Amino acid sequence: MAAGNSPNTDGIHVQLSTSVSILNSVISTGDDCISIGPGNSNLWIENVACGPGHGISIGSLGWDLQEPGVQNVTVKTVTFKGTQNGVRIKTWARASNGFVKSVLFQHLVMVNVQNPIIIDQNYCPNNKNCPGQVSGIKISDIMYQDIHGTSATAVAVNFDCSKKYPCSNIKLVDVNLSYKDQTAQASCSNVGGTSSGVVKPSSCL
Repeated sequence: MAAGNSPNTDGIHVQLSTSVSILNSVISTGDDCISIGPGNSNLWIENVACGPGHGISIGSLGWDLQEPGVQNVTVKTVTFKGTQNGVRIKTWARASNGFVKSVLFQHLVMVNVQNPIIIDQNYCPNNKNCPGQVSGIKISDIMYQDIHGTSATAVAVNFDCSKKYPCSNIKLVDVNLSYKDQTAQASCSNVGGTSSGVVKPSSCL
């Protein structure tokens, strides 16, 4: 456990790993509860409580041009309380041959989370070290299923994908997020996919 305002205090960081499971954990920190770096496959995260913290993040990815990808990740039965993000995929706005594919986010509860569902492919703090300002990371086959609760901001679903390599086959299934007892909003940029079941806010896919 670490204070909610403590910088660079990831709870668990996984990188260059195969077949890792993170189960039955309570994580309170000032950075990501769990951060998933490059070169991970067959990662299973289940029955986790996260908060305070920055949520569960895949990334940041794409700092290096030659970078191993992330694939076959399952995140299920997680509760986020008062976190900056819920489930996030974050990539630098830099050239890279990395990728993220085959990810399942399932059975998640958001309690007053600032960015419950977010893909940010334009990560570039202070607009430094990002020549071209476009991410080369290819994101595909991501499913968000049975996610409900409350957003601390009006935009509960934010897909801000790469102009050069748009996100593809993004699926929202039975997602219900509200903001201050109102309907929340969704924002989509450079993303393709589908929605099914009850999806609130209304899908922009």
